[in-house]
Amino acid sequence: MKTLWDWSSEVYSAPGVAEACLHLQDEAGQNVPLLLWAAWMARTGRSADADTLEAACDMARAWTDTTIVPLRVIRRAIKSPIPDMGDLARELIRDRIKAVELEAEKHLLAALEQLAPPPDGAPKPAIDGLVDTARLWSRVVPRPALTALAERLPA
Repeated sequence: MKTLWDWSSEVYSAPGVAEACLHLQDEAGQNVPLLLWAAWMARTGRSADADTLEAACDMARAWTDTTIVPLRVIRRAIKSPIPDMGDLARELIRDRIKAVELEAEKHLLAALEQLAPPPDGAPKPAIDGLVDTARLWSRVVPRPALTALAERLPA
């Protein structure tokens, strides 16, 4: 059985998924690991009650705010050339920060997977889990962007 990380890595590499996820993250303020967890939950026939969804959002918010976002800010800050600093050194450090950021997302996915109940029914459309989770994450549900992500997720 695939772990959530394995499933997420596989679907993230499918055509259009990375772009849809980054749009949701950067333009709609959503949390990509949390959304992938929600889609995985639906696709694997798992149902999260309100307490589980709230716990997942709380966990994602805490880890993202303290760990993932600060790493992302640094990584993005050194994307462009820095005066009087060689590009090779900057790119090497940026790659290392990117790897740590990805590792932090992997840890978040592992923690979210631990919250997941066992499958309790037939797989459901990913959009169902995405909308329910996005609604708890922020006040505005970016339904068109969530639909675009759901449509790009491989079966």
